[in-house]
Amino acid sequence: MATHSNNHYYVPHGSIYPSIISIGLLSLASGFIFSVATDRSKELAYLQTPGKWMMILGALLILAMVFKWMGSVISENLTGKFTSWEDKSFRIAMIVFICSEIAFFAAFFGALFYMRVISVPDLAGYDMDITPYKDFLATWPSIGPGGTSVAGDYTPPENFHPMSPWGLPAINTALLLTSGATITWAHWGLIKNNRKQLVIGMALTVALGIAFLACQAMEYHEAYSEMGLTLGSGAYGASFFMLTGFHGFHVMLGTIMLIVILIRCMKGHFTPEHHFGFEGVAWYWHFVDVVWLGLFIFVYWL
Repeated sequence: MATHSNNHYYVPHGSIYPSIISIGLLSLASGFIFSVATDRSKELAYLQTPGKWMMILGALLILAMVFKWMGSVISENLTGKFTSWEDKSFRIAMIVFICSEIAFFAAFFGALFYMRVISVPDLAGYDMDITPYKDFLATWPSIGPGGTSVAGDYTPPENFHPMSPWGLPAINTALLLTSGATITWAHWGLIKNNRKQLVIGMALTVALGIAFLACQAMEYHEAYSEMGLTLGSGAYGASFFMLTGFHGFHVMLGTIMLIVILIRCMKGHFTPEHHFGFEGVAWYWHFVDVVWLGLFIFVYWL
């Protein structure tokens, strides 16, 4: 049985949700492995169809259990089981989670810095009398032997073109910066107990997040179909899609969370005094905004 009092931390009763999520993760990972194996081995071709269904089943199990689990947490909150003890622990947990996300993206930015400043010049023989690899140029963007440069001094193979910071990337920057302002405006509305301002601000933030994802999908389509920029386009292509792809995944998760918070705002789940669920998602969304600024400067612009 769950126990709770004003002087003790709330301890929920046992739950089956983690076990089912573990089964879903196993099914998803196993299905992915089977699908990859069929691409490389004709002997394992019979696993292709089961692998796809295992991936679908695993994804559905995870989504269903997350929905049910988060619903239970919301129910516990609405029934008054969470006090200042739990609120403090939630804030600490969210701060630790965001710190782990900072470390995650710092690793990718560090890899980008290492390639641009150290490995590419070394491979091109920048500080040596000989060039280790023929036709490898100390330029960025680099797609391997043959090279390329933003100024167009070299003819890149396969009609390759680096991504310009203007156009869709600049639009996406404006969208995310505006979304940071709208969610802050919504927060002010919540603090003032202005429900209309809260709901409108959250709805605008959700719309801007969806618009960002749509623009990024258009950008990826343009990169693959018109610019010759793919994951196989050397160090530049790999780093570009890894950084922007993982960021886009975080924006997608953040948008889903914003939609949930919008629904909860419309249902009146938050008060000016107690609204950590809103604040936690707002912190996450501001973090996503800051990461995008780093991407725009170091991936697109410089």
